[in-house]
Amino acid sequence: MVTLNKIYTRTGDSGHTALGNGVRVSKYSLRVATYGTVDEANATVGLARLHATGSTDVALARIQNDLFDLGADLCRPDLAQDDTADYPPLRIAAAQTDRLESEIDAMNEKLDPLRSFVLPGGTALAAQLHLCRTVSRRAERLVVELAAHEPGDVNPAAMKYLNRLSDWFFVAARAANNCGRADVLWVPGANR
Repeated sequence: MVTLNKIYTRTGDSGHTALGNGVRVSKYSLRVATYGTVDEANATVGLARLHATGSTDVALARIQNDLFDLGADLCRPDLAQDDTADYPPLRIAAAQTDRLESEIDAMNEKLDPLRSFVLPGGTALAAQLHLCRTVSRRAERLVVELAAHEPGDVNPAAMKYLNRLSDWFFVAARAANNCGRADVLWVPGANR
C-alpha cells in the first residue's frame, strides 16, 4: 500500500520529475507525456462512471485500476533489469487484455450490426465513453512512439492493452446507446 503524507515535495519545481527507477527526467519527456496521457484517460473514465451503473460501472472501475497499473508500468523503464530489481516492477499482463477481449465479445453479441461509422454521442454515458476511447487512442500513439524511441524499454503488453481498451470503449459506447439502436451515425456529405 502506498502512503502519502505530503502531497507537494517541491522536487519538481525545476521542471524535472523522477521515474519509477529513480532517474530524474524533464517533465516534457516523451515517457512522462505518455504515462501522463494514461492518467488523463483514467480521469475520463472517472467522468464516464458518473453515468454508469451495474456491470458497466464495475468494469470501468477495473479499467481505472488497470490504467494505474499501466502508468506504473510506463514510468519504469529498464525492462531488462526487471529480474534483478530490488522489488518486481508492476507490468501490464496479457490476462488484463484477455479480459477486455472477453468483455468486448460479450457486449458485441448484443449489438445491432454496424452499418455506418458512428459519431461520438447518443446517451451521456456513450458520449463519455467515446471521449475515453479517443484519449486512450492518443495514449496508445504515444506508447508506440515511446517504443520507437526507446526500443526494448516499453512492455509490448502495454501497447496491446491500450489498443484493446479503445476497442472496449467503442463497443461499450454502442452498448450504452441502446445496444447500438441509438447510435448517432455518420451521413457522408450530409451538409454540403
